[in-house]
Amino acid sequence: MPNSSLSAPPADPCGVLEATSVFQGRWKGAVIWWLHQRPLHFGELRRSLAGVTPKVLTRQLRELERDGLVTRATAATRPPRVVYSLTPLGASLLPLFDALVAWWHAHAREIGARRASAT
Repeated sequence: MPNSSLSAPPADPCGVLEATSVFQGRWKGAVIWWLHQRPLHFGELRRSLAGVTPKVLTRQLRELERDGLVTRATAATRPPRVVYSLTPLGASLLPLFDALVAWWHAHAREIGARRASAT
């Protein structure tokens, strides 16, 4: 009989999956990067992210808003325009992104060579 006092190990014991889930997604990192410069309207964001569809961008923005990284405000204009801004919580990711970019620059050639030799 199994010991009922033992619980199953957590799915993410080190927290990496949970931590990265807040900016995981093809466009979330880029959205955060663009919004750290200034608040942007939906159309401005879409033009900044070549290749993103409105549906995908909307989904990514809603997830970022849900997690508290981005705020959405409707401007009192006719027609109403939505403005997205980075929250302090979202801005707290910027040092992490800087570290990731530095890591990439340090290792891009090696990774590129390995990828090329794998094909």
